[in-house]
Amino acid sequence: MKILFFCPRWGHDHVEWDVFLQNVKQAGYDGVEATLPFDEKKKALILSGFEKHGLQLIAQHYETVEKNLETHCKQYEQRLLNLAATKPLFINTQTGKDYYTFEQNKQLIDLARTISKETGVKIIHETHRGKFSFAAHITGLYLDKIEDLRVTLDISHWCNTAETFLHDQQEAVDLAISRTDHIHARVGYTEGPQVSDPRAPEWKEALDFHLQCWDKVVALKQKENAAYLTINTEFGAPPYLPLLPYTRQPVVSQWDVNVFMMNLLKERYK
Repeated sequence: MKILFFCPRWGHDHVEWDVFLQNVKQAGYDGVEATLPFDEKKKALILSGFEKHGLQLIAQHYETVEKNLETHCKQYEQRLLNLAATKPLFINTQTGKDYYTFEQNKQLIDLARTISKETGVKIIHETHRGKFSFAAHITGLYLDKIEDLRVTLDISHWCNTAETFLHDQQEAVDLAISRTDHIHARVGYTEGPQVSDPRAPEWKEALDFHLQCWDKVVALKQKENAAYLTINTEFGAPPYLPLLPYTRQPVVSQWDVNVFMMNLLKERYK
C-alpha cells in the first residue's frame, strides 16, 4: 500500500500558487488539500499548476456556515458540485452543524452521497468541531446508523471537545478508525486542537496518542489491501498556531512543523 502525503493550502494563501506548489513538490509531498474558487479562469490557472508540478488534489470544503437549513443545503450543493467538476482525488467536507438534529445533518450527508454518485467523485466527511462530527460519541451514532458513511479522521478535535485522550471512548474511536479513508495528522491535546510544537518533549503523550490511532488506520488499510492511504499534515495557521503576546509572532513555523510531521510519518510507515 502506498501512503500519499498532502500539504494544506491553509496558512499559505498569501503565497502565489505556482511558488507554493513548487515548494510543496520540493518538500516531498504528493499533493495539496485545498478549496477552489467558483471563478473558472482562476480555477483553471490553479489546476494547471497542479499538472505542471505533478501534484494531486484533494478538494476541501469548509465554507458552508449558513444557519438556515434550506439555504445551507443549496450552498453546500453548489460548493460540492464546483469541487467535483475538477475531478479531484476525492472531496473532504466539513459537513453540517453541531446544533442541527440528526435528520437535518443526515439530509446533508445524503445530499453528498447523491452528488458523489452523479459525479463519480468520492466524498468523505471530516471529524471536526462545530459540525455533525464534533465529538466521538456523537459521530459514533451517525456511523452506527449510516452504514456507508466514511470519514476523514482528525481526532485532534475530539481530544479538545472531550478534554481527554478518549481512553474512555475507545469503542467510538475504533468505529471511526474502521471507517477512515483519510487522515489529518494534526496533534491536538485536552485543551486545544493543536499543540504548540509536536517536536517538544512536553507533548509526547499527545503525539503518542495520535500516532497510535494513525497506526491502527494504516494497519487496517494494509489488511484491506487498499491501493493507497492519504495523509494531510494539517498543522494550521493562527489562531490554531499560538502567537507570542504583544508581538503576535508565531511560536513555530507552520511549514516546518508540517514537513516534520510528513517526514516522521514517512519514516514510521516506510
